[in-house]
Amino acid sequence: MSLTLYLIRHGETIYSQTGGYCGEMDPELTPEGIEMAAAFGQAYQDLLWSAIYVSPMQRTIATAQPLVQAVGLEMQLRPGLKEIRYGSWEGQTNEFVKQNYPQDYQNWLTEPAWNPPTGGETAVEIASRAMPVVAEIQEKFTSGNVLIVSHKATIRIILCSLLGIDLGRYRDRIDLPTASVSVVRFDLHGPLLQRLGDRSFMPAHLTGRAGT
Repeated sequence: MSLTLYLIRHGETIYSQTGGYCGEMDPELTPEGIEMAAAFGQAYQDLLWSAIYVSPMQRTIATAQPLVQAVGLEMQLRPGLKEIRYGSWEGQTNEFVKQNYPQDYQNWLTEPAWNPPTGGETAVEIASRAMPVVAEIQEKFTSGNVLIVSHKATIRIILCSLLGIDLGRYRDRIDLPTASVSVVRFDLHGPLLQRLGDRSFMPAHLTGRAGT
């Protein structure tokens, strides 16, 4: 049996609905986000879990909570799984950022691996803190199912790192809707992406919501 890594983006917040930049800010889940977390917990509670690793933000903790309660495992909180720091862009709209930080915004769009949001983090910096968590999991668990509960940019960067995709293209190559699940299995040939951005476990009134 090989190690299988499940990665879920947290459920809906007001910022995932509006499209505002939210990294270090710590909003709660919306009522629909809480429903998403409950749907995930119910759908995946019968899987045999080895461990659950969680970003220490209230939106990720709340997303993990239903499954944690159902299976009786303790959350392993890891700061390396936090979302990108948006610096001066935190809480702002895309239009505000384009108008007030035009050059930084253009640089970030063009090459986010090395160009951060104003005062924020590059994709390379995110990979340097998130991938050690993945390495820790691979060292501790050679088989079984392990869950990571994290954030949009961070999960996309983890997936790029595992699959050999240029980190500068993480926003262009991988989409990740709220509360979606991606699955990577580690076998003799390395990481194999088995599922990307899956929300089939949710009821229809949740999958139709914005916030992708």
